[in-house]
Parts: sequence; C-alpha cells; structure tokens
Amino acid sequence: MPDAEELKEVLAVVSTEIPKLLESISTQMYKPENAESMGKSIATFYKQLKDAGMNDKQAYELTQQYMTNFSLGGMIGKVFQGGMKQKLDEDDD
Repeated sequence: MPDAEELKEVLAVVSTEIPKLLESISTQMYKPENAESMGKSIATFYKQLKDAGMNDKQAYELTQQYMTNFSLGGMIGKVFQGGMKQKLDEDDD
C-alpha cells in the first residue's frame, strides 16, 4: 500500500493529466465532421430498428442507449459502472 507521500504524488499527476486527457478526447469527439458521422450512424441505427419491426418507443429507447456510446459522459459512466460491478463481484467471492 502506498504511503501518504506516494499517494500525494499520484494524485498530483492525476489531477493535472486527467483533465488534459478528457479535453483532448472531447475535442476529437466533437469535431464537426465527427458530429455529422455520428448523427448519420444514430439515424441509421434507429431506421434499422424500425425496419426490423420495433415500435417507436422501443426503437427510441434502444437508440438512446446506443447514443451513450458516443457521449464522453456515457463512456466514463460505463467505465465506473464496470469498476463497481467488478468490485461487487469480488465482494461476493
């Protein structure tokens, strides 16, 4: 287990590097050409669900879930959910 000084160093690096990383990812994700591609992908996904026979509500709900794949917040949330699930699984053992 790290001592207090090592932990302080790690937190200092994390507090400066994580915001830079998130900004870089965000900049790449939300470029206009990427946004256009993302919109087309989402529209295609919804259309395929409808063409497969889903009703509006089902297609809308699945499309919302699909859209979280394109959201930085959604991605981060999945990472933390995965970590929590792993922690809960470990606690069950």
